[in-house]
Amino acid sequence: MTETADELSTPLGQKTERQKRRFRLPFTAMQALVVLFGLFLVAFLSVALFTDNPLGGEPVARVALRKPAADEKQPAAASGHTEQAAKSASQAPTGDNKTVTIIDGSSGKRQDVVIGGDAADKAGAEPAAAMTGIDPRLLEKSRYGMIPVVADGLKPFAVYAADADRTKAAKMPVIAIVVGGLGVGAAKTADAIMKLPPAVTLAFTPYGADPTKLAERARAQRHEILLQVPMEPFDYPDNDPGPQTLLTTLTPEQNIDRLYWHLSRFQGYAGITNFMGARFTATDTVMQPIIREAAKRGLGYLDDGSSPRSAAPSLTAAQSMPFAKADFIIDAVPTSAEIDRTLVKLETLAKERGTAVGVASALPISIERVAAWIKTLDSRGIMLVPLTTAMLKSKSG
Repeated sequence: MTETADELSTPLGQKTERQKRRFRLPFTAMQALVVLFGLFLVAFLSVALFTDNPLGGEPVARVALRKPAADEKQPAAASGHTEQAAKSASQAPTGDNKTVTIIDGSSGKRQDVVIGGDAADKAGAEPAAAMTGIDPRLLEKSRYGMIPVVADGLKPFAVYAADADRTKAAKMPVIAIVVGGLGVGAAKTADAIMKLPPAVTLAFTPYGADPTKLAERARAQRHEILLQVPMEPFDYPDNDPGPQTLLTTLTPEQNIDRLYWHLSRFQGYAGITNFMGARFTATDTVMQPIIREAAKRGLGYLDDGSSPRSAAPSLTAAQSMPFAKADFIIDAVPTSAEIDRTLVKLETLAKERGTAVGVASALPISIERVAAWIKTLDSRGIMLVPLTTAMLKSKSG
């Protein structure tokens, strides 16, 4: 009826086009996006909650092994997710297999990968033995790599001590200078190695990209070297020494395990020293196992003097361990005038007591002023000696 009426009312000669209906979706574009996002979220949560993958999101390391032929001398190669992690790979026996612990060089995280025993033995032993001038008898394999040990009556403290005229040192005032913070920053490490005389002892942190190479270079220039072990300061974690720091909140076993990680980073050091650690060194119960372990491994200990409450003097005495405590931090105020003033104080103490020990960081100004000051010592009747010589003189005195 309606169509008939429309036709009758339409002017002659004109046709009415039927209006086309437009197809419309039952939802808007925004609603579609919300639905798609909801489906994605549900799928993500399902994977996260119901998939058994405790290492989800972590870097993945793959170890490729092949059985060597009878005439091959090289073991199968192992590869990690970073070159630095591969350098930190270490082994621990688990029956017929070995566990390679891959350590992330930036975060210190560990991931264990089980591989065949023979390959693990070779992979762990070869890098440590390659360091020039290291006595293989004084090495023991740990889960992280080679660490120092006493063997055949020999101690790392004695074997790796720098040469010095100890007879002369016993008859005159002596000063030992230890420059620390090396190994991180190749340029400043090279400056300390080359610009300071061999009698200056150098202390390396465990965090350098290639600490073995830099330590070898220092020893090639006849420097005595120490290992700096990061320990908990009072304002930790706001002031964080770095991965694997020894902490007062950990058990003795956990701290010893962390100590092994540091000890394995390079070899050839005569002793260890604290890196920060005002809280840790002042806590007898956590410090004692560390001192006992270091003494058992034939090392000396230097207290950097930053904590007046340090328990190290009494703990090292109980272990008959070679020990020294820094008398002055030479560049506590890193200006030429203050460094020179502190060096004069060091001279005065050496003349009064016979022995004095100063520590400094590898700042360019520190290296410059210490190097210039050392050239004047002979004329003042004072002998510059390696730290081990000062330790032995103090002990005999």
